[in-house]
Amino acid sequence: MSKKSPAPKKSDEATPAASARQAPINAKLGKDELIQFYRDMVRIRRFEERCLRAYQQGKIGGFLHLYIGQESIAIGCTSVMGKDDHIITAYRDHGHALGVGMGMNELMAENFGKYTGCSKGKGGSMHYFDPTRNFWGGHGIVGGQIPLGTGLAFALKYKGLKGACMAFMGDGAVNQGAVHEAYNLAALWNLPVIFVIENNGYSMGTSQARSSAGPSLAQRAEGYGMNWEIAENGHDVLEVRDKFARLLKLAHDESRPSVLEIRTYRYRGHSVADPDTTYRDKAEIEEYKRTKDPIMVFEQQLLKEGTLTDELIKQIDEAARAEAETSAQFAEASPFPTVEDIKKDVYWEADNPADRKSTGSLFFD
Repeated sequence: MSKKSPAPKKSDEATPAASARQAPINAKLGKDELIQFYRDMVRIRRFEERCLRAYQQGKIGGFLHLYIGQESIAIGCTSVMGKDDHIITAYRDHGHALGVGMGMNELMAENFGKYTGCSKGKGGSMHYFDPTRNFWGGHGIVGGQIPLGTGLAFALKYKGLKGACMAFMGDGAVNQGAVHEAYNLAALWNLPVIFVIENNGYSMGTSQARSSAGPSLAQRAEGYGMNWEIAENGHDVLEVRDKFARLLKLAHDESRPSVLEIRTYRYRGHSVADPDTTYRDKAEIEEYKRTKDPIMVFEQQLLKEGTLTDELIKQIDEAARAEAETSAQFAEASPFPTVEDIKKDVYWEADNPADRKSTGSLFFD
C-alpha cells in the first residue's frame, strides 16, 4: 500500500463470499440487481462460445482472445462505473465491451469484419470501441493501452470531473516499460486511475512464476507510492465489486491512483490459435472449472439464498444462447466495408472537409 495506508495482513487477502456480500457496495443490492449480474456473466460466456464456433467455421479472421473463465471481473468492475468513469483494455476485450452495454450484434459483426461492427469492420476482435459508453478499446499492443488510460485520467482531472479511468491489462503486460512510465506519471500527478491486472496466471504460454519477480504484481505499486489491493477470489463477482469500489472511491474523492491485481483463470489458450497443450495440465483447468467457475459459484450462492431458481437459470441460459446465435446471423448477413471506406475514420479533416485547416496530401495513392 502507499505510506498513508497500512500494508494488508495476510488474513485480509482472501475475502470470503459471505464477507463480500456484506460489503457496503453489495449489502444493499436487490434481487433484480443480483440476477442481472448473473445474466450478464452468462451472456459473456455464451457469446464467447459462439465466437469460438464462428472462428472454427472460418468466419472470423486474425486473432481471437476469449474471456471464458474471467466473466466475474468484467461485470464486477463495470457494474460500479459512474457516468464519468472510463474504461480501456487490451485485446481480450469482449467481456468488458458487453459489461458496459455494447450489443452482441455490433460486436459479432466486428469480429466478422463487417461494416455494421462497432469499429465498422476495421478493428476486429481486438479493437472494440464505443466512446458513447466511455469505452476506449480494445488494444493489440501489449501494455500499449496503459499510458492511454493514464491520459484519460489526466483529462478527467484537468476538466474537474469526478470520474476515473480503469485501465485493464494482463499479468504479462506488467513487465512492459510503458506500464511503469504510466505508473510513475499517475503517482507523480495524482491521477484518478485504477490499473487493473487480470492475472490469469499465464503470459501467453509462460507462467507468472517463470516471468515475473516479486511477491505479487500489485505490490510493485509501492515503488511509486501508490495504493494497491489484491482480489484473491477473482471468480467471486461480489469480491471484485468490493475491492474495486474501494479504489474507485479513492480515485473519485482524492484523485489517487491504485493498482488492483485480480487473481483469475482463463479456460482457453491465450488465443484460439494457441494449442494450450504444452505449458499447463488439463487437470489444472478442470480443477478450476470444478471449484471456482465464476458463473457456477455465483449461481450456487444465489440458489442458496433463494434469489435464483432452476427455471430462471434455464430461461437466462436459453436467452443468452439465442442472443448469441442471432448476433452470428446478423454478422453473416451484414455487408463488408467498401474499398472507399479505407480512407474514412482516419483523419478528422478528411471526414470533415468543410472545416479543414491544413494543406497538402492526407493520403498517398
